[in-house]
Amino acid sequence: MGVELLEASPERVVARMPVKGNTQPYGVLHGGASCVLAESTGSVGAALHAGPDRIALGIEINATHHRAATSGHVTAVATRLHGGRTLASYEIVITDEQDRRVCTARLTCAIRDRE
Repeated sequence: MGVELLEASPERVVARMPVKGNTQPYGVLHGGASCVLAESTGSVGAALHAGPDRIALGIEINATHHRAATSGHVTAVATRLHGGRTLASYEIVITDEQDRRVCTARLTCAIRDRE
């Protein structure tokens, strides 16, 4: 998928992904690829929030696709909405190279102890 992590902290994660190679048959960014990028960035944030002795497991994602992206890269910024002991939620905004919103997603991860 070509996801490249640019910045990572428990509060904010930034990553980018090429559109090329992640398109549907019509040549536009596949909605599933946007969800992969969103879940990847939110999960990194949740794992950092959880810490080294715990794990973060995605339990719910939703996404609204606002516009098509046809070339270049899209960038995702995951911002923590809630960081608790057992749940972490992130809003992920995906934009194109013109800084236009392509997708808005929300991811919730369960936080559990490592076995």
